[in-house]
Amino acid sequence: MRILMLNYEFPPIGGGASPVTLSLSRELVRAGHEVDVVTMGFRGLKARENIDGVHVYRVPSLRSRRDICHTHEMFFFDLIALPFCLNLVKKRQYDINHTHFIIPTSLVSYWLKKLTGLLYIITSHGSDVEGYNPDRFINLHKFIRPFWSGLANGASYLTSPSQGLKELILKRDKRLKVKVIPNGFNLVRDGISNKARIPEKPGILLVSRLFERKGFQYFLEAVRDMEFDNEINIVGDGPYRGRLEEIAKGINKDIRFRGYIDGSSHEYKSLYASSSIFVFPSKMESFGLVLLEAMAYGLAVITTSTDSLREVGGDVCLYVRPESASDIRCALEKLLKDRTLREELQQKAKERAKRFTWPRITEEFLSIYKEVLN
Repeated sequence: MRILMLNYEFPPIGGGASPVTLSLSRELVRAGHEVDVVTMGFRGLKARENIDGVHVYRVPSLRSRRDICHTHEMFFFDLIALPFCLNLVKKRQYDINHTHFIIPTSLVSYWLKKLTGLLYIITSHGSDVEGYNPDRFINLHKFIRPFWSGLANGASYLTSPSQGLKELILKRDKRLKVKVIPNGFNLVRDGISNKARIPEKPGILLVSRLFERKGFQYFLEAVRDMEFDNEINIVGDGPYRGRLEEIAKGINKDIRFRGYIDGSSHEYKSLYASSSIFVFPSKMESFGLVLLEAMAYGLAVITTSTDSLREVGGDVCLYVRPESASDIRCALEKLLKDRTLREELQQKAKERAKRFTWPRITEEFLSIYKEVLN
């Protein structure tokens, strides 16, 4: 099968949907299929590249930051990507188009279908659905509201990484055919050791793009008056980083803002290896890929009790209320004081993460491709 994969974000730019697109593409190639990815260019990146058999095409863009994409940058991508993809479709004769995000990417797919007949499916990732992101894209969603259902219904199928996001999609349009397929994590490819790791002093790790809704400010408030000297590492960049650093200045703890780190790098993996506790206090997620990543690395996890994160974490995490510094504090105290509990959750987390392997999830996508083509 020859597959066109579209996502305006692709490593090393973007958030959780970016590595998902790469991992799925790799797995499809490994299963014997051909995959071409068309994505947004960025300074210093090659316009064409082969990554483990995946052909990556990066079109010119206006994007100015690795961690965030503005509305005008998204729609400039659509303008450039459409003629580029039309040319590719004529040359490559794809069987199907797998598009990530209803907005902005499916605008390209909608017109590709109109002009060439190429069928497409969409994987939604959250920010493309009105009501998911309370602090971003408010005006964008108001603007595209009249067109959103048309773009979504143009697809032969929609997939969602969580039941919670599926319900939000159907709240917008009950006619849509939506299937839940979770994101995955490849334990072997990402070099995770199955050997027991018990650091002498449990490090505390937080990883995410830094937006206000990720809730890191409540973690900082939680640790302000706690008595411990464990190292705290915050990995990621984003528009809320400056505010978080201001809050951290008044806290007498070893808090280190690491900025963006490549997820495949030795530095990134070393931070997981030197940590025992992972905190992810986000109040809204479509799936929570970093949560799954932390579980696969074998960390004891504290996260919020939102539906999508419970779908990933099951019974192996400590859950706190969103925006509750006191809940985070209680959960941290419990894990720091109780080594037996901490190690028990670490082992359970690794076992649960095995349910989300990419080969299993890729088979689910392939079954949808075949259903659409039949």
